[in-house]
Amino acid sequence: MGNRRLFWHIVDKIEALINSGVYSPGSRLPPERELAETLNVSRPTVREAIIALEVRGRVEVKTGSGVYVLELDDQAHNQTKINAFEVTQARALIEGEVAAIAATSITEEELERLNNTLISMENGVNVEEADEEFHRVICQATRNSAMVLSVENLWKLRSSTPEIVEDYNSVCSMDNSKTLAEHRAIYQALKSGNATKARKAMHNHFNRLINALFDAVETRALEEIKRKNSEKRGLYSIPNVTLDQV
Repeated sequence: MGNRRLFWHIVDKIEALINSGVYSPGSRLPPERELAETLNVSRPTVREAIIALEVRGRVEVKTGSGVYVLELDDQAHNQTKINAFEVTQARALIEGEVAAIAATSITEEELERLNNTLISMENGVNVEEADEEFHRVICQATRNSAMVLSVENLWKLRSSTPEIVEDYNSVCSMDNSKTLAEHRAIYQALKSGNATKARKAMHNHFNRLINALFDAVETRALEEIKRKNSEKRGLYSIPNVTLDQV
């Protein structure tokens, strides 16, 4: 991703205010509207920032009460970072079973909602939102609240962790046609009520994504090697070291 999305700048600003003691542990953050006015951004941007801060363990959202600053203990500060490969593998395993269950319980209305997301993706309209809605509908079709919560938590990691967001954006933005084809395969399996095909189609979707992530990592590594070699080439170039010996 070339430029960081706006809400990450807001995350940094709020986190800096927390670290400086302006918002101390246990205190409640100002209301969303007030934060939006203070930081000169929209309320949806503030909302995204709060979600990211919640995932980072800096705040807790209490429904009907507000957003409270958490104490940042050493364990939370030093917790192991989760990478895009781990999130994708976990999503593949969980959403594979989600698709298998959904194939036996999905309704015609839910199938129509899925088809609408495919139309949006095909037309290039709100592709990211359509992608998220596609997976949300399938999850809700299981009628299993624990599975819904599991998928939602993984999606928060996928969309609110800077490194994972960057890795996903590096591949998803280039593969909309492939993602669309894979979503269609999942949709057809769900429509046919075939649990085995639905699970396999979901696994195929994530397997391609994991391989694309590896390709992106390899490309970045090669670019870094070329950059370093270019610097060394300039440093040790004979014309450069003998430039003043005319």
